[in-house]
Amino acid sequence: MISINRVTFNYRKNSKSILNNINLEIKDKEIFGILGPSGAGKTTLIKLITGQLDSQNGEILVDGCKPDVHNREFNRKFGIMMDGLGLYERLTCYENVLLFARIYNVIDSYVVDVLKQVGLGEHLNKTVNKLSTGMKQRVLLARAIIHSPAILVLDEPTSGLDPVTADEIHKIIKEIRHMGTTVLLTTHNMNEADKLCNRIALLNKGGIIECNEPEAIKRKYFKSGSVCIHTKNEKDIYLDLEKQKSELINLIHSGDIETIHSQEPCLEDIFINLTGEKINDK
Repeated sequence: MISINRVTFNYRKNSKSILNNINLEIKDKEIFGILGPSGAGKTTLIKLITGQLDSQNGEILVDGCKPDVHNREFNRKFGIMMDGLGLYERLTCYENVLLFARIYNVIDSYVVDVLKQVGLGEHLNKTVNKLSTGMKQRVLLARAIIHSPAILVLDEPTSGLDPVTADEIHKIIKEIRHMGTTVLLTTHNMNEADKLCNRIALLNKGGIIECNEPEAIKRKYFKSGSVCIHTKNEKDIYLDLEKQKSELINLIHSGDIETIHSQEPCLEDIFINLTGEKINDK
């Protein structure tokens, strides 16, 4: 679906590269996450893929075509939801999405169907300035999918949302993917990527430091043989299986164990180990 080969980019000649030798293959109908802190190059990469910026070195192909923002057919492949693409605050939810429906020659009646799909069926005639942040995100999402794009691009789709609203947005994104859409999202939220993405790329200082399925990455860096044992008297005991097998056997025979959990690393721990910095340091 999207092929990126040896792409390097900087905004000024002879300045430090924002992206350096990026190589990625994004598959058809998958949710692919680009993870990294602010300034890592996530948004720049999205703009290159969608043709908003011209690549200087290397090659990007989308369905076999080079990105071209002036090509109407190319633009129609994408639905884009980014922070900088604001809503018309004095217009209703319906009117905001209707504007984009008419740009893409989509029939007016489909606007209601899409707003229902994102959970705004009861708020069609509510003006945007009266919506919560989560509801505004839903309008942006409806606007991005109104023309049934092949690729949905989401830049920090749940930034600033509470966990319940974020989970609801995740469910909608998964439904869109199951309908046959390729989803490309950027986020600095490692837990979000772990739950949502089929594959992820960890981006730091303009370079890809790891790319695979979240579970595969966690298995790769799982070196500890430790477990956490929660006892019936509400104590947590951490044991190294290589060095403390006898202690574990004794606890099992005592009958005091309530649960046992392996201590697998999370994506954020892995990112810190690989880069020496936290995902939200910048």
